[in-house]
Formats: sequence, C-alpha cells, structure tokens
Amino acid sequence: MQLTQILMVVTNGHTMDNGHHAGIWLSEFAEPYEALKANGYEITVASPNGTDSPIDKNSLGEEGIPSSWKEIADQLTKTVPLADVNSNNYSGIFLPGGHGTMFDFPDDENLKRLLQEFAEADKVIGAVCHGPAGLVNAELKDGTPLVQGKTVTSFTDSEERGVELEDQVPFMLETKLKERGASFVVADDWAEHVQTDGKLVTGQNPQSSIRVAEEFMKAL
Repeated sequence: MQLTQILMVVTNGHTMDNGHHAGIWLSEFAEPYEALKANGYEITVASPNGTDSPIDKNSLGEEGIPSSWKEIADQLTKTVPLADVNSNNYSGIFLPGGHGTMFDFPDDENLKRLLQEFAEADKVIGAVCHGPAGLVNAELKDGTPLVQGKTVTSFTDSEERGVELEDQVPFMLETKLKERGASFVVADDWAEHVQTDGKLVTGQNPQSSIRVAEEFMKAL
C-alpha cells in the first residue's frame, strides 16, 4: 500500500544580529501545503523543537496572513518535535524555507537522521529557497554528503546579497551546497526555477514554491 503521508519540516526561528526575527516564509509553506492537500496527501508539520514556527513578517503583506491561509498558518502553531518522528510512516519529506532555517536546520541531529533515512530508503526529498539549508550537513550512512553529485538549486548568493542579508546569515547557502559537492544550477534572481535529480527536488526562491510542490508530487 502506497503511503500518502508527507512530513513537512519547518523552522523554529532565530533572531538575527540586526534584530529581525527570522522565521518561515509563509508562501513557501502554504502553497505546497495547499497543493499536497488538494491531491489527497496527509501532512504532519514538524520542527526541531516541536514548538511554534514563527512566520517571518517580511513574508506578509500589510493585511497580514491572507484569509485563505489562516487555517494552514494555524498548523505552524502546533508542530511535532522531530525527535518523535518515524520516517517509516512517510513517503516524502518537504522543507519550506525562510531565513530561520539557516540557523536551526543544518546542525539538527534529528533532521539529519531523518534525511539520511529518507535518502537511504529512496524516498522523495523536497526543499525550497532556504529549505535546502537542511541538506548541507545531511549525509548517507557511509558519510557521503547527501547532495554530493546531485543537481540542486536554492536561494542563491546573488539573491542573498539582493536582500542585503549576506552579513546576517551563518553561511551563504549556494556556496555551502557547492562545497558539499552539489552541482548547483543558478537562474536569474527571483525567477521560478526547480531542479529534480532522482528523488531530490529543490527550488530556488519563493516564486518556485508551487512548481516545487508539483515536481515533488511527480517524484512521489
């Protein structure tokens, strides 16, 4: 029987040196969530600490959370701790972005464990924008970086400089993924751009969220 359960992993946020509380980028969570739900998938929303996942204010317009996303956004207030997640229960894992992920995703031992288990079981892994921060330190059982030799994309160094946060993040994501052996593909800043390499699906920026979800479901 094919599993229809998807694990979405979200950040618990981090206050950057400039005082801004970096959280999840709402559209990168809500748009894939909507698409997966519409196609019959059940979703568990988890985070490193199992606490709430704060929405980055920069991802909201003046009206705040769009009324059509209120119910989806509510899922961010009741996340499951990653320590309690069994990868055997899921057919895929999806990592939405937001600058918060740059701080709590890379070194989270439970996220690294889960990503290894999904990769070793040949299950689908999706990530968009800063979500691939979760991939930078993930490894296979033999110690090979999960992204080594894989064609990927993410929020680019050019886009990071464009939003003037290159001095606020702990590393530049494009550069780090390249250092880990990934074949990184860059598109124009803010262009919709997705890369699929086997069961690994990555998107460059918020503009890519819907297409990442579509390609993720194809890979499932």
